[in-house]
Amino acid sequence: MTTDTPFKERLHINNWWIKVFLSELVGTFTLVFITDGAIARTVLSGGKAGGALSANIGSALAVTVSIYITGGVSGGHINPAVTLSMCSLGRLRWLALPVYWIAQFIGAFLGAALVYGIYIDGINHIEGGQANRSLATAGIFATYPEPFLTIQAGVADQLVGTALLVGGIFAIFDKQNIKPAVGLEPIAVGLLLLAVNISYGYNAGAAVNPARDFSPRLFTAVVGYGDDIWLTASGDEFWWIPLFIPFIGGPIGAWLYYITIEVHHRPAEKVNESLPLFQAHRTTIE
Repeated sequence: MTTDTPFKERLHINNWWIKVFLSELVGTFTLVFITDGAIARTVLSGGKAGGALSANIGSALAVTVSIYITGGVSGGHINPAVTLSMCSLGRLRWLALPVYWIAQFIGAFLGAALVYGIYIDGINHIEGGQANRSLATAGIFATYPEPFLTIQAGVADQLVGTALLVGGIFAIFDKQNIKPAVGLEPIAVGLLLLAVNISYGYNAGAAVNPARDFSPRLFTAVVGYGDDIWLTASGDEFWWIPLFIPFIGGPIGAWLYYITIEVHHRPAEKVNESLPLFQAHRTTIE
């Protein structure tokens, strides 16, 4: 490029893999940054500056904003379970799966780190100093089960919650179903997540996103929150449930929607419209 090349063109990246990686990293970073920030407001104020509803609304808005930011480049997955579901139905090449996943887990870790840095004074105030870290503030970053929750119920919670979320996403972006106007899909996905969180967020916080839960949990381990962040109140291992079970629930939800609804649409005439954000990346890899 010459010195006369516009600055924007100098920054432009042609490599699809790099663009997708950056897009999902930024998107998942934004998701965690807003979600955990909303939770931090509630936890650090003792409920005086927020509550369960405001945290759930913050999480829903986080998804909406993140998809608007990334949808035109990577499809706005911002959830490894969504990416796996897309691959399982042949809507994304399997070769792209690790690129999405690595970006999503890194982005979530960085989002948690920035929330920690911004709210560190409040965290120190609640914990009684820099040297103290406990579950009193760990819940800002990852999900933790209620004391009564069994492992079996926790598995069912994440399985059903993720299936509902991913199945609903496939419905929203089904061009032959009753779908939102083009450009409003991220708002519909945000409302879908809000419905899932409000309905099934009590047992263990409704993570329904492996990156959103595991990477911030890993961050808390790095900054000294101790071994309790991996366990239930009774001492059972819990961390693996929101990490692995969404990878089962997501494809189940996607395939249930596909088998029970999508394949039964009447053949429709092709229409001249751009692909929805959720599938925008397909034009670049197929």
